[in-house]
Amino acid sequence: MNQPTGSFKAGMTWGWDGHRGDWSTPLAERSLAAMAEELDINWVTLAFGALQDTPQSTRIHFDSAPTVADEEVRRAIRQAKGLDLHVCLKPVVNVKNGTWRAHINFFDIDVPCEPKWSDWFRTYTDFILHYARIAEEEGCDLYCIGCEMVSTDRREAEWRELIARVREVFHGPITYNCDKYQEGQVKWWDAVDFISSSGYYPVDAWEENLDRIERVVQAYGKPFFFMEAGCMSRVGSEFVPNDWSLTGQPSQEAQDAFYRAMFAACEKRPWVEGYMLWDWPAKLEDAAEAADKGDYYVNGKKAAATIRSHYRKQLNK
Repeated sequence: MNQPTGSFKAGMTWGWDGHRGDWSTPLAERSLAAMAEELDINWVTLAFGALQDTPQSTRIHFDSAPTVADEEVRRAIRQAKGLDLHVCLKPVVNVKNGTWRAHINFFDIDVPCEPKWSDWFRTYTDFILHYARIAEEEGCDLYCIGCEMVSTDRREAEWRELIARVREVFHGPITYNCDKYQEGQVKWWDAVDFISSSGYYPVDAWEENLDRIERVVQAYGKPFFFMEAGCMSRVGSEFVPNDWSLTGQPSQEAQDAFYRAMFAACEKRPWVEGYMLWDWPAKLEDAAEAADKGDYYVNGKKAAATIRSHYRKQLNK
């Protein structure tokens, strides 16, 4: 499998907050360009969601609002390419009732009159293949086939079949974004080209978690990067970076401390081949306004300078 040039992924995730129509505005174009300039990235992950009604629903509504329209996806890919960025396309299923997608789950054996894994994977395959075709047609450099689908990870046969189907229509490298702490639970890493995970690890626990992940990477002999990694700019967030519901006062220092700790730990591990950090909004706010918010965005915050400095250092090696 040919890999795109530039092995280190100095990347950022863009557009996750976008709903249908949000990616096709002048504001979205300015946001993508500003991200590339401010962070000196060489990769971008274009991430968007589609909804199923409940964790046990077997239909994914990816062809209607709020999911961004196909032409918006194509437009964003083309703009990113015009900015000389490598592009990873990342369609993600979410649950309309607010349940985290990690809890999408069904009985391990088929039971009459109950929703089934086979029904869900059929519609999920349609969903993933739809965007795999767009990724192929638009020349994406990487395709992500799933994100933090913890309860599905054990369905090895279904994932292997899905990967085989994706390879029929998308001819670039593919990855799966497992959730934090789940790197060793996925048993089908050999079927993808990159191992990737969500790096929401406490500021004081990077070394022990990297030790654990390294064993998985060595066992499968695959390149690794963090498909997500980030921290809210809120007091205490650096110790629970995965907790988006954390309340408290905004703190750029907490967010910056997380990034500094992560970069320092990962820099000593050459097998960590980069990041698609979380995240940058399609609806870009004024820098002064953004700086006072406690969300994951880094625009207008201290962490942006830390990210830019680290990326420049890595890319100039």
